[in-house]
Amino acid sequence: MKSRSLIESFNYAVSGIIYTLKTERNMRIHFVISIIVILLSLFFDFSRGELLLLFFTISLVFITEMINTAIERTIDLITEDFHPLARIAKDVAAGGVLIAAINSLIVGYLLFFDRLNPYTNRILFKIKKSPVHLTFVALVLVILSTIGIKTKHYRGRGTPFQGGIVSGHTAVSFCVATIIAFEANNILVSTLAFFMAVLVGESRIEGKIHTLFEVISGALLGIIIGVLVFQVIG
Repeated sequence: MKSRSLIESFNYAVSGIIYTLKTERNMRIHFVISIIVILLSLFFDFSRGELLLLFFTISLVFITEMINTAIERTIDLITEDFHPLARIAKDVAAGGVLIAAINSLIVGYLLFFDRLNPYTNRILFKIKKSPVHLTFVALVLVILSTIGIKTKHYRGRGTPFQGGIVSGHTAVSFCVATIIAFEANNILVSTLAFFMAVLVGESRIEGKIHTLFEVISGALLGIIIGVLVFQVIG
């Protein structure tokens, strides 16, 4: 029972993210920019502390935008008439988003300015080849891409992680299998990794959560991102 409650809470949370992405233009802008920034991070020698700051800043913008949306919807639910306090509440929430956005610009400036300085005669630095860094970025990109695709095609039936045009579980499992194949450089280990990924996809079909097409789409998404990050970029 506790497991089911935890899963339901997770699905409700994802529904909130998808609702904000579908209804708020600013959230979609933040989402696209975050993907671009994460991709750019591959080209710079960021320390773990700098990466931590980067992901915390991105998360802060998302969180404040979602809180702002929640406050706006709550006020609209309570009253449809103009009220000075309602306006103040919405303005304060929007101010929180503005502060988070300004903070993200400052952090981005401090992290990227020296590396993009034209006087260095190099726009792009040597790509960081750390498998840990590449693995983390690949998984984040798979998750963000899956959420983005689900947001665009979600029709309000079921829960966001039950169904959808791509299988998120399959995408992540095949991305992990692709990463293992690149890092292990061993045919047996690689075969076992992809075998486990296939089992994940099969379980989604067996459970009637996804169709064969949705599972194949998820597998291709995971493999393509894994290959792009480790083979083409790394």
